[in-house]
Amino acid sequence: MEAVWIGPVRFGGGDKLALVAGPCVIEDREQCLQIARHLAAVGRRLGVGVVFKASFDKANRTSGESYRGPGLERGLAVLAAVQEETGLPTITDIHEPYQAEPAAAVVAALQIPAFLCRQTDLLVAAARTGRPVAIKKGQFLAPEDMAHPLAKVRAEGAACLLVERGTSFGYHNLVVDMRALATLRGLGAPVVFDATHAVQLPGGAGAASGGERQFIAPLARAAAAVGIDGLFLEVHPHPEQAQSDAGSQLPLAELEPLLEAVLAVDAAIRAGRQG
Repeated sequence: MEAVWIGPVRFGGGDKLALVAGPCVIEDREQCLQIARHLAAVGRRLGVGVVFKASFDKANRTSGESYRGPGLERGLAVLAAVQEETGLPTITDIHEPYQAEPAAAVVAALQIPAFLCRQTDLLVAAARTGRPVAIKKGQFLAPEDMAHPLAKVRAEGAACLLVERGTSFGYHNLVVDMRALATLRGLGAPVVFDATHAVQLPGGAGAASGGERQFIAPLARAAAAVGIDGLFLEVHPHPEQAQSDAGSQLPLAELEPLLEAVLAVDAAIRAGRQG
């Protein structure tokens, strides 16, 4: 498996996993900078590479009345400020092919939302920017089926990460099949586990998604035990006040102890492979 670099952060082939973290959606500039400063400090203390993630638009909100974000131009300006002030590379979602080039001019990597992981034009547009592409596995796909989105991106010469975020299990529920992580890694791309979207309850709060935040930590530790190259966590200073994914974002204050625990599991697994 070849390592994938997002700026100076390596996924795969390293001595520990990397972190992708940030708020679900850009709410305001100062909040993003506050979160990014905290992430950068945690990364330095724990010796972990950090990529800052936030969306300029959440085009797949449950309700048309829900907050979507500041939009492409204003959102990219915030992400540029995060990179300039903290030095963290950034990644953001794109939902339409036309967004790929302007986003790639600012951020270090592009993310394809789970609902759109089979959209060929979107995948190709992202790959043709030359930026690494993180593809979230659709909640409706078997893990082995991610070979096809991966091939679409690689055919354009782009590096790719695969992101696991759970599978639909009846109505308003997701379940994480830990076998999927091993299957995804078998496709030959670094694998990131999205521990916060994995605890979503899609549409479970009526006009919004709910969440079971209490399961973030055990799922993250379990994924590290199976073997992952990166951990994805949406974090917020006050999740209950978040304008998106209030039920599933991790309180920012809980990030460091959780990451320490996950890194301990990751280190033990890696040591066992070398032994």
